[in-house]
Amino acid sequence: MHAPRSRRGFLGDVGRGMLVASVGLGTAADMGLAVARASEDDGGPITFGGLEPLVRLMQETEVGGLMPALVGRLRAGTELKDLVAAAALANARTFGGEDYVGFHTLMALAPAHRMAGELPEGQRALPVLKVLYRNTNRIHEHGGGASEVLHAVRPGALSGGQDPGEALRDAVRRRDMAGAEGTFAAIAAGSPEDAFNSLLVAVEDETEVHRVVLPYRAWELLDVVGRDRAHTMLRQSVRYCVKSERGGDREAGADEPRRLLPRLFDQHRLPRPSPGTKRPGDGWVAATASTIFGSTPAASADAVAAALAEGIDPNDVGEAISLAANQLVLRDAGRPERWAAPGKPPGSVHGDSIGVHACDAVNAWRNMARVANPRNAAACLILAGYEVAKDRQARAAEFLKWSPRPLGEYVEAVRTTDAKGLLAEAEAAIRANQQEIASATVHRYGELGHDPGPAFALMLKYAITEDGALHGEKYYNTVREEFASTRPAFRWRQLVALARVTASECGRPAPGVAQARELLKA
Repeated sequence: MHAPRSRRGFLGDVGRGMLVASVGLGTAADMGLAVARASEDDGGPITFGGLEPLVRLMQETEVGGLMPALVGRLRAGTELKDLVAAAALANARTFGGEDYVGFHTLMALAPAHRMAGELPEGQRALPVLKVLYRNTNRIHEHGGGASEVLHAVRPGALSGGQDPGEALRDAVRRRDMAGAEGTFAAIAAGSPEDAFNSLLVAVEDETEVHRVVLPYRAWELLDVVGRDRAHTMLRQSVRYCVKSERGGDREAGADEPRRLLPRLFDQHRLPRPSPGTKRPGDGWVAATASTIFGSTPAASADAVAAALAEGIDPNDVGEAISLAANQLVLRDAGRPERWAAPGKPPGSVHGDSIGVHACDAVNAWRNMARVANPRNAAACLILAGYEVAKDRQARAAEFLKWSPRPLGEYVEAVRTTDAKGLLAEAEAAIRANQQEIASATVHRYGELGHDPGPAFALMLKYAITEDGALHGEKYYNTVREEFASTRPAFRWRQLVALARVTASECGRPAPGVAQARELLKA
């Protein structure tokens, strides 16, 4: 038991936090304003103000009664955004970034909310309710409201002579959960941007996909839960990073980025004083994507660093990296027998496939680069290039030999030219798990100049109804965003990849969706 804190002590901590936020972290440390070091179980429970009853509903309702309860709340006037916020906070408090299904579910919340915006009014809740069912189901498997990982934590001491992000990174490298939590709590007393940029310094030590995607999705959720919840959302990544450092099954070479990145920064004199503005043509983008895809991880990272140093627009550099990752979906021969699992049979490319993982990670790196400070923006793109090449190493020689979809013989077999007919054929192929035909048909649809909107609507339909092995929502949104930011010469590669993944995952309905559809009369 912890001794209760006095009102004076509480107000003192609040006052210090407000002053830290106003004067900055370094000045606050010099003034001795940071309070005592945290311990792993330092504080009491976290509560969420006006959202607390809804958060508790997410944690404590038996999953069989969840859909009626949530639909009832919607009909009573609760905003869909509030359901997403409550689910995110319930997830964070329960799992703290430490449970595999738990953090995957958290990462699906913002994508599901975005998917809702693409649907007619009567159907908008469906993608969100699908993920909320998964969220509460996993919370109950984890012990429900009685089992919570996140507790209140006191800010630790910050040194005025050290960059806060480096201090956090050092605590993570020491595998010091208490030190990392306390350091980040002190950093988070400032702005969300300061907290995010400091967190990235620690994240950038390794490119394991969940270490990368979790902070981006947590940051994205601040638009839903509120910026005042930045500490709660982002500290999950701090804990994930420490747990990763403690793990005994880390891949060989996992530490390479922490040695490579400083060398590339020195070699190429990065970051630049301002982002580059040179806009290369299609040929440069295609050639750079090919270099990143076909090189070693270190060489790919060097190619990205050189492009940034040359003054190429970061968006064009990011586009080339995204297209390289896209090749991992288009070329994949499918899951080998030794990697098969329930819901992910041999030949499948959905779920945690090499390509889907790489595309989601690159999308996260690109989006983080867009909001980060110059140092982290450059680091994010360099590591995105590194990650694509590293992911290819799992089946390195094979990926270089395999041909990208669509395969020529399947494209030649597509005779239909009208938009509705092509989409009908694509849907039939999706429902029959015919990845090659679905890919070829959507390629032909784009080649003929048809509107991408109906094609996305078709993919969205199955991104909602199918389980997706924890990755359906994220990957749909990844393709949505990458299609929009890719030039016309290449963008349909993204939708072809989505058609292939959709055909792979079809036939495994997501739990809770049928009940939600019935209750919504959608």
